[in-house]
Amino acid sequence: MFVARSLPDNHRDESAECAALHRQNIFCRNRAPWPNVFPRMKSLLLLAALSLGLTAGAQPLPQITLKPVLTQLTDERPVWLSEAPDGTGRFFVVYQAGKILVVKKGSDGSHAKVFFDITDREPNFDNEDGLLSIAFHPGFATNHLFYVYYNQKNPDDQHTQPLNFPYRSVISEFKVSATNADQADLTSERILLQVQQPFGNHKGGELLFGPDGYLYLGLGDGGAADDPFNSGQNVATLLAKMLRIDVNTRTAHAFGDSHRVLEYGIPRDNPFVHEPNMGERGARREIYALGLRNPWRYSFDRDTGDLWIGDVGQDLWEEVDLGVKGGNYGWNVREGAHHFKPGPPGAQYLEPVMEYTHRENLRAEGLYPDHSLGLCVIGGYVYRGKSFPALNGIYIYGDYNLGTIWGFRYDRAAAKVTAHGQLLQQPDNLCSFAEDADGEVYALMQDGKIFQLTAP
Repeated sequence: MFVARSLPDNHRDESAECAALHRQNIFCRNRAPWPNVFPRMKSLLLLAALSLGLTAGAQPLPQITLKPVLTQLTDERPVWLSEAPDGTGRFFVVYQAGKILVVKKGSDGSHAKVFFDITDREPNFDNEDGLLSIAFHPGFATNHLFYVYYNQKNPDDQHTQPLNFPYRSVISEFKVSATNADQADLTSERILLQVQQPFGNHKGGELLFGPDGYLYLGLGDGGAADDPFNSGQNVATLLAKMLRIDVNTRTAHAFGDSHRVLEYGIPRDNPFVHEPNMGERGARREIYALGLRNPWRYSFDRDTGDLWIGDVGQDLWEEVDLGVKGGNYGWNVREGAHHFKPGPPGAQYLEPVMEYTHRENLRAEGLYPDHSLGLCVIGGYVYRGKSFPALNGIYIYGDYNLGTIWGFRYDRAAAKVTAHGQLLQQPDNLCSFAEDADGEVYALMQDGKIFQLTAP
């Protein structure tokens, strides 16, 4: 479905047991769900993670616990949760299969209603696609507009040329029903953008309005392994990028000798707006940043406006990046802060703020050798809630496979991490974090459980 990841078919020195575990994961590509496959492998990695957590225990970070919420919701694979910005106290829970439930915040979820349902469009046909997020227009309280990201198969007779890609990602605007505030009007769909996709994985897929009012979208490199189309460093494609568009305007756009009006506007300060018009071969002006393998969950710090990105690695390294306009994060020349493929001599890439490795024998080569192990990063939030003051200012992130939840403090003036460590080790496969209107943070698990992060 989402956190696209390929653990390494090219590392033949791994055990057959580990290789099999890599191949079977349904979320992070080629990794098996930990709770029911290869308990010995899971135990070994968990022991390593726990021992590292103890040895790195000097960091002044609080421990957390998880409080079950919305306990009557039973569907699997909740991948996103968002509170409507209209003061109604409603949570909208997105399920990968194509459904969004609306439920009262603070309830047990027993009176949930179906707000949005496109399961008949079959958006979830592989492991990392599906319906992946919802974003509410900043003016939702009055205009009732919202945006969703989902995936589709291209009909056999409608594949795009010359690459004939079989899939597409769709970003659409919808409106709430005029007669029922808890139901979407599916007939109101306005497709803003469709991005052709070569493979079924690495879809990124979060929609997020920034402090500037623009809509941000992170896309993966299109899938498979090793970025076979070299999308990461190619600014003529939207894949492997963070995009930024204006949903409130329309831009007349020249593509070579043809002209068309886009269903969105392009912000005038996007990095490539002044590049020459070369049609489909030229730099895409929607691009905000590049060199991302599969950005799975990113967020703006509500106090500072900083954009934090969890980018899923491939063979060896996971990373968290500080998103900046025009930033190049290195994929596929680099994985984390490390060499991956040859690139132009002297090219400059932004270093990760945090990284961790999949392998015990590589920890010493990482930016933070005392960071515990993991396999698939889940980006999170800088905590700005009121219920847990000791957590204030800590960026929270986790690992899908091991279920570990970590945190770090970042000094913006010094541009460095001042403390980091493990906040909690728990057994569930972690799909996503979420944040409510009060700044409280939640964890969504693959089996359908939803938790609020709280003090022990």
